[in-house]
Amino acid sequence: MVVILGGMEQHPTGETIGEFLRARRARIRPEELGLPSYGRRRVPGLRREELAQLAGVSVDYYVRLEQGRSPSVSDAVLDAIGRVLRLDRTEQAHLRALVRPGSSAAAPDQRVVRPGLRRVLEMMTDLPAFVLGRRMDFLAWNRLGDAVMGFERMAPADRNAARYAFLHPEARAYYPNWAEVAEETVAHLHLDAGRYPDDPELAALLGELSARDETFRRLWARHDVREKSHGRKLIRHPVVGELDLGYETFPSPGDVDQLLVVYTAEAGSATQERLRLLASWRADGPERTPAVVPGHPG
Repeated sequence: MVVILGGMEQHPTGETIGEFLRARRARIRPEELGLPSYGRRRVPGLRREELAQLAGVSVDYYVRLEQGRSPSVSDAVLDAIGRVLRLDRTEQAHLRALVRPGSSAAAPDQRVVRPGLRRVLEMMTDLPAFVLGRRMDFLAWNRLGDAVMGFERMAPADRNAARYAFLHPEARAYYPNWAEVAEETVAHLHLDAGRYPDDPELAALLGELSARDETFRRLWARHDVREKSHGRKLIRHPVVGELDLGYETFPSPGDVDQLLVVYTAEAGSATQERLRLLASWRADGPERTPAVVPGHPG
């Protein structure tokens, strides 16, 4: 359900059109768009009237959009606003989801990983891999993924990337670049909140993280959105040491909410040798697998 608070459309997940647009306006310096920068400004970035003028809409129309009172806004207007605010493809899609809440809220929450995708995981014996679902839940993994991140040792309720990153006491040691992981995690959760504004489990997760972690609250207020497509992940493994990994993410055919995440290592690198060591331990059976700190891809 979407409720109205003080004239502002408010999603149960805490996402509002106005908060997102204001955060994006604050990023743009007027002089970047050829506007004079003189004069006293109460807030950083573009004023509402400046954005409206550059997007070719009336100030009143734009104000109503920020207040969530323009559900029938056209794609052309959203495209114009996106160009002025320099939104990337992900941010533009997020804006559409916020303007038209509920368009994807009815999509089923598929937590069962298809047998075929599980076989793909099992066949990837020399690379850590796992399936990430909605809300950044861990749904399935292969043996090397478990050896690196310790999914089997997590309680089922704790198998969530965001909950680990912000609430697990050892997460900051596990990720040498924890600040980057935290930013990436929150930006991905914002995408989920825009796509599924009526998800009560997501709302509960966001509420828990906001109540328990100040950094999460600060990052959430920035309203950054980012797809988890590829990147680099540093992990300080308690047994084999530092792992310098790349990662690639592949949407599951037929279920865009399930992502196959694969970690890679450069050929001949120390990380590759350490992964081979973990793989040999894991292949010898659970009793030979070194104890690992539960981790996540972030």
